[in-house]
Formats: sequence, structure tokens, C-alpha cells
Amino acid sequence: MKLQVRHQTIYHYEDGAPRTAMRLKLMPRSHEGQQVEWWTVNVNGMPVDRFAPNGHGDMEALWIGNERMDSVTIIAEGQVETRDMAGIVRGLPPGADPLVYLRDTPLTEATPAITQAATQIEESDPLSLLHKLSALANARVAYRAGVTKATTTAGEAFEHGVGVCQDHAQIFIAMARLRGIPARYVSGYMLKENGEGEYHETHAWAEARVPALGWVGFDISNSVCVTDRYIRLACGLDARDAAPTISSAVGIGSIRIDADVRIDQSETVQGTEHLKRAQEQRQQ
Repeated sequence: MKLQVRHQTIYHYEDGAPRTAMRLKLMPRSHEGQQVEWWTVNVNGMPVDRFAPNGHGDMEALWIGNERMDSVTIIAEGQVETRDMAGIVRGLPPGADPLVYLRDTPLTEATPAITQAATQIEESDPLSLLHKLSALANARVAYRAGVTKATTTAGEAFEHGVGVCQDHAQIFIAMARLRGIPARYVSGYMLKENGEGEYHETHAWAEARVPALGWVGFDISNSVCVTDRYIRLACGLDARDAAPTISSAVGIGSIRIDADVRIDQSETVQGTEHLKRAQEQRQQ
């Protein structure tokens, strides 16, 4: 199916920011499960086109503002044709060695409670084991928005028993790595099953390395492997590593972030002007 996305993020700096830097992972890459037809990224109305592959194989850019500003507005939008691959991710450009994704981080470290739960599952087949770990994470942590935050660890969410997609993904990753399976965090977009496009935020899931299959995407929050309703943006060792945007500013007070994502299905090719403008930007 064809999915159209408009993702807007606004950083508000209470006392103004004399200098701001943004790490952007907002440029999806084409592979067998998704074909990017057109895509643009701009910051405060200026196009960002110097994206380059990072260590994970994803596209990344750095934007720097040297003038004092009270806010920064980032808009990523485009159209992607997706294909249901039953969760299997094939055709991505080369990235890090899969063994890298056995590495723990503070956000994905397995606590004694996670270790006990993950090791109680008796299953030798890796794919079956991963499905059971996904079901376990979903059952033990009820989906509830507004309880956890960006710095919440897998262990904290598992202990409290509530969280969101970020928490589900990081708990699953902790358990998979504990069982010797490389796993990574993925950020992206998801079209709701009912077709409503106002998701208002990015979505998160995990990919695990399965022998003979390669990387397989697991959406723990929705108890499914990824389908053609998903657009993959970026991956990493944890939520911070794969975050679509990260701001670094000096001389500021508090920061407020407003994010809004609109994703809709389109059966007709639209956005010709956007495509033309994106091509012109790449040629400059």
C-alpha cells in the first residue's frame, strides 16, 4: 500500500537558545518491504539534504543553528509504498555486524526480574522463542500512555507493569539478548488498523536476528510482526540511539517538545510537487 506521512516536531526553548544542534534520523531507506517514492526534511523552513549512512546503515544528518532562537520546527514528509513481508526485513544497506546488537545499554539491561521471566521459557527454536518473549513482554506490561518517559529503563517498566511501545520494545530486546539473540530497537511510523491516520507520535518496535530468516520485526505492543502498515525509519541499540530527533542546545532553560504525526493510506500517487522539489534540492 501507499502511505503518506507528515511528521512535525517543535522544540520550544524557554529562555531562547543561542546555538542549537539537531541529530536527525528522519530519512527512511528503501528495502524489499518499503520503497520510498519521495521524502523531504526541513528545519525552520530550510531543506536538509546532507543525509549520510551511519554505523547502523540508516540515514543521518546534523543540523546546526548558530543564531539565537526560541523554537526549532522540524518537518519530515513523504510517500512510501510498503509491502507485507511477514515481518522479515530484507534488502537493507549494510550496517553493523549483528553481534553488535547483543550489547547491553543502560536502557536495555536485563534486571533480575527480567532475567527470571525470560529464562523460564523453555524453547529451542529461535523464532518460536521470540514470539513467546514478545507475548511475555506484552502480558507483563500493560499499555498506558503518560506513565513512563524517555529515560525509563526496561527494568523499571517491567517492575511497574505499565508502559508504551518504547518500553515493550526495550524489554523484548533485553530478553532476546539475554537468550543470545541479537536484537535492536526500531523507530518508525504505523498506520492504525482502523485506518485512522492521526497517530500523533512515532511508533517503536524491535527487530531480532533469526537464523535462516535474517532480521524479523516484532511489534510487541500490538502482538504482531510488522506488516505493510509500517514504515521503518531507523534502528539502534535502544530508544535513544534510534530516536528520530535529538536536540543539543547551550545556554537554555527548560525545553518543551510538541510532536505530531499524520499517516494516511493513499491509493493514488500524490505529492508530485514535493517530489520535484526534493529532486531539485538534491541537485543543488
